[in-house]
Amino acid sequence: MANDELLPAVIQLLDEGHTVTLPLRGYSMRPFLENMRDKALLQKPTDIRIGDAVLAEIGPRHYVLHRIVDIQGQHVTLRGDGNLNTEHCLLSDVKATAIGFYRKGRSTLDSTTGNKWRTYSWLWMRLLPLRRYLLAFYRRIWLKLFKPI
Repeated sequence: MANDELLPAVIQLLDEGHTVTLPLRGYSMRPFLENMRDKALLQKPTDIRIGDAVLAEIGPRHYVLHRIVDIQGQHVTLRGDGNLNTEHCLLSDVKATAIGFYRKGRSTLDSTTGNKWRTYSWLWMRLLPLRRYLLAFYRRIWLKLFKPI
């Protein structure tokens, strides 16, 4: 099912108070979250902060799961961990917050409030000037040597 059909139904479930586990599609959150391998556990957003991984509608029926890098009033700036460019939306366009990820086929949740995720997030957000080179190394060398599961 296409994201523009699936995600409105997911958002409806979140609005009803449910959590939703969503398989991830795309490469914008590389190197730590991988296309069709990892899953995100989502909940309705409550206290949105810089550094949060959120599901946001950045255009009509165009959704991304990216990290918040800035909030100015009602305006939110997002960037995928594997991206160099940013996207923008309003606070009202943030539809879900990731409360954890199931990575590498594991059944245990990497919680976004855990030390592992918080340390990674803090470090990765500060490596922005070096990301271009780190991501190039990851794409051109690492993935050829160690294919994702």
